[in-house]
Amino acid sequence: MDQNSSTPKPASTNIASKQQSETQLPAENIGSAPDGGVRTAASAELDERVQAAIQAARDKKALDVVVLDLRAVASFTDYFLITSGTNTRQVQAIADEVVERLKRQGTRAARVEGYGGAEWVLLDYGDFVMHIFEEKARRFYDLERLWRDAARVALPADLSTDERGGGASTANGSQSSLKEEL
Repeated sequence: MDQNSSTPKPASTNIASKQQSETQLPAENIGSAPDGGVRTAASAELDERVQAAIQAARDKKALDVVVLDLRAVASFTDYFLITSGTNTRQVQAIADEVVERLKRQGTRAARVEGYGGAEWVLLDYGDFVMHIFEEKARRFYDLERLWRDAARVALPADLSTDERGGGASTANGSQSSLKEEL
């Protein structure tokens, strides 16, 4: 057997061929549409609990609401709802409103994490997980980049981020109710 034929290719060749094969993956595997845009899923498939959570966040003036459809890339949940507030008080207010509104509809969070520090509050509802960030923390953790293989759900106009900056805040004592649950 010839010694040259059993010698592996140089590392630079292997890296180049790996990069080439990664760039040739079909769009559905890498989270991009064939035209280079972001794949989107239909918002009509969002259940009413997800829509209620989004609306509750918007009512507390949440910023940049994003919904990622994880069904094709993860098995632990169907959707990530990602949003942010300008400071920790607003992050807590958004979390309080989401928890309170869903509780009134008969759905309790399976787990709430990060409420005390309020830099990143996670509300786990099983089928969906809501991440509420303080703006600086959202940029740092960048979940949209980490889960870029997930389809981004196009939200209807009444649920999407707009110039209004949310809706009217309600003073219903929901903040104290979440603190009491924790």
